[in-house]
Amino acid sequence: MAKYKRRIKLIKPRFQNQLTMVFLGLSALGLVIQFMLFQSTMGELAAGLPSDGAYLMNEMNSTALRVLAISLLVILPVTYVIGVLTTFRIAGPLHRIEMHLDAIKQDGYTGPCRIRSGDKLQEFAEKLNEATLSLAQREALQPEVDESETRGAA
Repeated sequence: MAKYKRRIKLIKPRFQNQLTMVFLGLSALGLVIQFMLFQSTMGELAAGLPSDGAYLMNEMNSTALRVLAISLLVILPVTYVIGVLTTFRIAGPLHRIEMHLDAIKQDGYTGPCRIRSGDKLQEFAEKLNEATLSLAQREALQPEVDESETRGAA
């Protein structure tokens, strides 16, 4: 059983749906292109037949459209599910990094941002941790200046 169970179905719904729609669009485009190529090839074959070419042309359109519809009904939902599952490895770290930055904004440096080992954006999280640690160390080294001292100097 997983150590951390995801409570939110889509972590960043807009981002994940947009990315998944790109996957769906590409799948649909591929299927339509395949359909057009199939229609063209079968039309050429039917035209070259010595007999029954007209019958094949007549039957080919309805059969090919049925195959295209079945393909779309099978491939697109599978593509959607795979797309959403794939985007979790990107959307999860983005969500975690946003939460980490909100915590820094509210409470100051609270330690490094941690994301799961299998997630994407590992290098980005490391750079973020280096940058925030560097800023936190610089702030710690700067002496605190009293506001009354800065007003008196002006």
